[in-house]
Amino acid sequence: MAFLDNSGDIILDAVLTDTGRMRLARGDGSFRITKFALGDDEINYSLYDKNNASGSAYFDLNILQTPVFEAFTNNIASLNSRLISISRNDLLYLPVLKINSTSSPFAISQIVQNGYIFAVDADTETYLLNDALKYNGVSLSSAGSLRGLIRGVGTNAGGYIEIHQGIDNASVPATNTIPQDLKETQYLVEIDNRFADIIVYTTNANPSAATPSFIDDDSIATYYFSFGVDTNYVSDLGTSVNTSSPIIGARGTKLQFKLATKLEVQTSDYLFNQLGTDVTARFSGVAATNVRSIVTSVRITGLTTGYSVDVPLVLIKKIA
Repeated sequence: MAFLDNSGDIILDAVLTDTGRMRLARGDGSFRITKFALGDDEINYSLYDKNNASGSAYFDLNILQTPVFEAFTNNIASLNSRLISISRNDLLYLPVLKINSTSSPFAISQIVQNGYIFAVDADTETYLLNDALKYNGVSLSSAGSLRGLIRGVGTNAGGYIEIHQGIDNASVPATNTIPQDLKETQYLVEIDNRFADIIVYTTNANPSAATPSFIDDDSIATYYFSFGVDTNYVSDLGTSVNTSSPIIGARGTKLQFKLATKLEVQTSDYLFNQLGTDVTARFSGVAATNVRSIVTSVRITGLTTGYSVDVPLVLIKKIA
């Protein structure tokens, strides 16, 4: 990643997606650009200076001359906040996506801020669920329930990821109905396909797995979930004020799912030895062998508004 000098001419730096490059490579004349996305993650709009003594031409000069990111093709890292066009001019608030950490005893881990830990095999699950376990000297569990623990093998138990969408402002109370043109009806989920599959949230044994729409050359799997179609994943939050939600205003939809460990991660230590960090010293209270972790994330994007949220995920494994 690099910055491009934007102090002179205004720069637009664009790249094709993996799908776009694949279609261009066919060389059959069928390649057409039909969709594109813009982002301004690097721009600080507070630099707008309406009191600049040099006049109105200088109000936004610092913004226009801000160095811009060089375009890059890593899907999981590019365009955190995509720009959108809305024709209405009567909107005071736009909806957001937030992790629901209020309703589930498994929401939000004590180990990773605003995220989850993911036990990748049965041996690690047993180790993490021990009541005597401590992390950095602090007790983690209560009655065998470690907060923020997603069980990659015992998938009919443990935590899950739940995202709520809505207007996070009390000026638009939860009893109001969110405008239909701001309601998320389709979600895009991106996750490293080497580590886990997305499965339906259920307490039943052998939950079904979702099928990714495609997997790119960076091993990032992309899933699409639609309201009214993927009813096990996307549902309506409604207008009940009793709904436990991090959204304090009008609510739209919610997305919820669990994760199942890839067989290769369960049965092999290779990725943890190559990518992992030794965290054995941070655990105490239980006799431990080597413990490694891999830090990754799950990105959820609402396709109506383009708003996205990255959910931190720390994979944990006891290494034999």
